[in-house]
Amino acid sequence: MKQLSFLLLATAFLLQGCLQDVCDATRTFVQYNPIYKQVDEIRLDIRATEARPLKNPGKIYYYNDFIFINELKEGVHIVDNSNPETPNRIAFIQIPGNVDIAVRGDILYADNYIDLISIDISSPKQPKLVDRQEEVFSTFSLHEDLGYLIEYEESLETIEINCDNPRFNNGGFFWRDDVLFAEDRAAFSQATNQSSNNSSSNTGVGGSLARFGIYQDFLYVIDQWRLKVFDIAKADRPNGINTVDVGWGIETIFPYKDKLFIGAVDGLYIFDNSTPTRPEQLSKFTHARACDPVVVNDNTAYVTLRGGTICDGFNNQLDIVDITDLEAPELIATHPMDNPHGLALKGETVFICDGVHGLKSFDVSDPLAIELLDHERIPTYDAIVLPVDNLLMVIGENGFYQYDVSDPSDLKEVSFMPVEQ
Repeated sequence: MKQLSFLLLATAFLLQGCLQDVCDATRTFVQYNPIYKQVDEIRLDIRATEARPLKNPGKIYYYNDFIFINELKEGVHIVDNSNPETPNRIAFIQIPGNVDIAVRGDILYADNYIDLISIDISSPKQPKLVDRQEEVFSTFSLHEDLGYLIEYEESLETIEINCDNPRFNNGGFFWRDDVLFAEDRAAFSQATNQSSNNSSSNTGVGGSLARFGIYQDFLYVIDQWRLKVFDIAKADRPNGINTVDVGWGIETIFPYKDKLFIGAVDGLYIFDNSTPTRPEQLSKFTHARACDPVVVNDNTAYVTLRGGTICDGFNNQLDIVDITDLEAPELIATHPMDNPHGLALKGETVFICDGVHGLKSFDVSDPLAIELLDHERIPTYDAIVLPVDNLLMVIGENGFYQYDVSDPSDLKEVSFMPVEQ
């Protein structure tokens, strides 16, 4: 009898184990449907239209009393900012696929999906396309029949998956033909990865999220892993002269003096640019995986890390890095943040766009004990500061703000241009 009981117990245990190996799981994925465009749909006429409201603003750029505000994937707003209290939209340039911009000598450089284009803005209300460099940006894959994969359209899809299905627990994503299913943005990043400031009077100022940077007579642009150098001595005729492989996941570029600081999802690359045609890597400061814009002042670099995004990672912090020895950067201190995006620097004050948590100013004179000076509760993601005018320009999902920062502990709003739906 005892032997029979033991056999029954053992059989039940084995059956239970077998049953646990067979299951169905219902999961909700974000479905990413690929959007393709043929070349003739990308290389449309670049033309100006009447000024229009902000709807989905992206990056910002300042040049000679004008503000250029990217309308994500659609073009650029031109704003007369000669009086910061009453900024005036004067025109809109239609540029399909545009995200980044830079300006030198009345020439605006912009990405047009795969191409780099040059636009004469000497007459801001009548901008004119003067040059096109084809297939500069290799971040768009080409399908022989469908054209270039230019973006993914998101939707939610709930599906039932058997535990034995190789799609179950496969890093949070799987492919079905050209359609990607991912549990979150980090999984989307993993899946897709597997397949400037300048004080010259004829050069503008970009924010910390910029992928374009200008130094002397050279324009630097980055895609996801390469740095490309263009000679712009003839501003309206960029001449590609060099390509440098940097590493996968590079995102931002910040020219400072004769150095280039390139932010990547896993670190900060420092390049010697004393020979502008041939930037050479000096070092890499490695950090946790996160989106990481950077600004620099003298011997210190300020890097914000933002996790829970397409860049992977979960770190939300400000890293202060000693770059006295450019070949051996050292971390001075790390300070927690909520969800930091772009940042700007004025003397010993750092302005951080802390996402939906607001715009914050910090005294960083003591890197080990930074002090919060002021906190404007507006959603923000990038900023530009003009030290001479004590003017801080900020872009966020609600619109474009300008602040008087002559007293960093008491930020005063100068003007606001709202997003209009």
